[in-house]
Amino acid sequence: MAKKPTFDPRKLMERAVEVMKASVSEKRSDDTITPKVGAVLWMPDGTIQTACRGELREGGHAEFTLIERKNIGKNLSDCVLFATLEPCAPDSRNHPKLGCSRRITKARIQKVYYGCEDPHPKVKGEGLRYLKQESVEVIPFDRDLQKIIEDENAEFFDQARRKAAEEEAEPIMTPLAYDQSPPQVTLNDLDSEALSHYRHFLFQQGSNTSEEFHRRLAHQGLLVQTDGNSLTPTRFAYLLFGKQPRDILPQAGILGTIHRSDGEELMDFDGPIALAPKQVIVWLQRKLLDSIKRTDAERKSINEAFYELVREGIANALVHRDYDIEGCKIQLVVKEDTVTIRSPGAPVPPITVEQLQSFSAPMVSRNPRLHAAFGTMELAEERGLGLKSMRSKATDAGLPLPKYSYTAPYLDLILYRTPKAATQALPEETLAQLSKSERKGWEWVVSKRTVTTSEYENAMDVSNRTALNHLKKFAELGLAKRSGSGPSTKYQVL
Repeated sequence: MAKKPTFDPRKLMERAVEVMKASVSEKRSDDTITPKVGAVLWMPDGTIQTACRGELREGGHAEFTLIERKNIGKNLSDCVLFATLEPCAPDSRNHPKLGCSRRITKARIQKVYYGCEDPHPKVKGEGLRYLKQESVEVIPFDRDLQKIIEDENAEFFDQARRKAAEEEAEPIMTPLAYDQSPPQVTLNDLDSEALSHYRHFLFQQGSNTSEEFHRRLAHQGLLVQTDGNSLTPTRFAYLLFGKQPRDILPQAGILGTIHRSDGEELMDFDGPIALAPKQVIVWLQRKLLDSIKRTDAERKSINEAFYELVREGIANALVHRDYDIEGCKIQLVVKEDTVTIRSPGAPVPPITVEQLQSFSAPMVSRNPRLHAAFGTMELAEERGLGLKSMRSKATDAGLPLPKYSYTAPYLDLILYRTPKAATQALPEETLAQLSKSERKGWEWVVSKRTVTTSEYENAMDVSNRTALNHLKKFAELGLAKRSGSGPSTKYQVL
C-alpha cells in the first residue's frame, strides 16, 4: 500500500515565509511600497510548488505565478494554497486582470492558509470575505510567523494603514480603533516602567534610540502623528502603557478576588496592562499557601507550571477580551482548589468553545495590535492562544487540564492548583458517588481530557471490566461524554 503523502501545515507556512523573502522589489513612480509575498501550493501527491512576488516578471503576484504560470490548465481542486498575505480582492485589479482571490476560486482550490490580512483599502479583508463566500476554507498562519511577515513588510503595512485611514469615509466606532487617539493624552501620560519593559523586548537586537523606538511604535499603530507633527498615543498604547487606562477605558483592568473561609481578599489591577500578568503572579505567590504535600522537587515543578498557566491565561484574557463590552472587567477568582479567569466576550469567531477545550483552536485574534505587543514581550504564545503550551505544561506537571466554558458575557478558564483539584472541585453530591479508586481514576482522566478503555486500564492497572465500569460511571454522572463504538470508543471530559 502506498504511503499517504504528508501534509504538515506548519512546515508549509514556514516554507511560504522563506519564499517570501526572495520577493523582487518594484520601482513605482508614486513611491508606493509593494509587499513581499510568498506562496506555496501543496499537491495531493505530497509535492509542492513555490512562487514569490516578482519571480517571473516585475509586479507579478505570487498566487498568479503559481496558478496561471506554473499550473495553467491543471486541476487544482485537491491542492492547498499557502500565501503570506491575504489574496487581493476579486475586483481589485484593472480589467482584464483578475484579483488573486478570484483566480483561486476559478482554479477550484478549496483550502487557503493566509499569513496576514492586507490593510490596503483596495483589499482590506475583501479577498478573504470573497473566498469564504465561495465556500473556500481560510485558515490563518501561526502568530509567530505572522509577526515575521509583519516585520518584513513593516513599511508596506505602515503605508497601507495610513492610506486606509485617509480614505475611511465613516468614523470608526470601536473604542480601541488603533488609528484614533484618546482625548488630551500625551506621551507624558504613559508609564515609564511599562515603556521601558516593552522597549527591552523590542530592541533585543539593533538600534535603541528614542527616535527608533517611536518609529517602531508608530509602525505598530501605537503612536499617531497629529496636525502639529507631534506623536500621540492611540487607545491601544494607552491601554498597554497608560498610567491610568481606566480614565479612558473604564472596562480596562483586572478584578482579583481570593475566597477564604474567613472572608474575601480583594485586589484591583488598574495600571498598564503590559505589566499586569507579572503583577498578578507576584500577588498570587505572596497570598497563596503551598498546599501540595509532596517532595520539594515535585512541589516546585507543580507550582511553576501552575503559575505559568495563570500567566498565560491572564495574558490571553487581556489580549482577546471584547473591549466593546464596557460594563465588564476581567475577573480573577481564586478558590482553594482552582483559579478561574473570566474574560468578557465569546470566543473570537470562527473559534468555538469546543475547539478551545480540545486545545485545537486556530490563531484568530480579536485585538491583533495587543496580541502583537504581548507577543513581543513574550507574554502571549506566538502560536494561537497558547493552547498547545498550556496543555503540555499541565500534562508535564501532572495537573488536570485547564477547562473552558462560556456563559454570556464571560468566557471562563478554570485552572487547577493541584493534581487532585479537579476531583476536590466536584459538587459534594457527585463526589459522594465516586469510590476511592474512581476518584483516583478521575484525577488521571482529567489530565488527559480524552481516553479509551484500554488506556484507562493500563494507566490505572485495573481489569478491562473495571476500566469500562469506571468510565461508564463518569458518563452517567455527566462528567464525561462517550463517543464511538467498540474498541474505538472514547470518553471525553465535559
